[in-house]
Amino acid sequence: MEEALKPDDMQEASGQNDSDDDPIVSQPTKLIRIASMTRAMLDEVRQAPLDEGGRARLAAVHAKSLDELREVLSPDLLEEFNEIMVPLNHGETSEAELRIAQAQLIGWLEGLFHGIQASLWSQQVAAQNQLAEMQKRTMLPRGADQNQDDASGLYL
Repeated sequence: MEEALKPDDMQEASGQNDSDDDPIVSQPTKLIRIASMTRAMLDEVRQAPLDEGGRARLAAVHAKSLDELREVLSPDLLEEFNEIMVPLNHGETSEAELRIAQAQLIGWLEGLFHGIQASLWSQQVAAQNQLAEMQKRTMLPRGADQNQDDASGLYL
């Protein structure tokens, strides 16, 4: 089973997440596969002009990719995704429209990946800070206990 990623919320990184614990992406590997496929399709479209069949195929794959992404996003991200992603016309879609739609999707996915990376980095920093604080706390009582033993006259 795939591990779910948590929202990129600074409060969560510090352990103060007030929202529910719904993952932002329920299937991260599926998200990465769709992003990789979309990037490859955009690169291909840039290299050669598309005929009518190619445009129809690209439009169908683009629509299917959007539907697949909607299945793995959290409600918050899904709302943002639906606001940003304008559906293509099912009739005549120009090559330029397809390129723009593909580039828009790649840009949104890359932004999502950067947000996840930033969240993981902030969680790592918070965990390191917490560990350092715990290490400081464990050292202080030992020193204080030794001083108390010496002051009380105990020689054991």
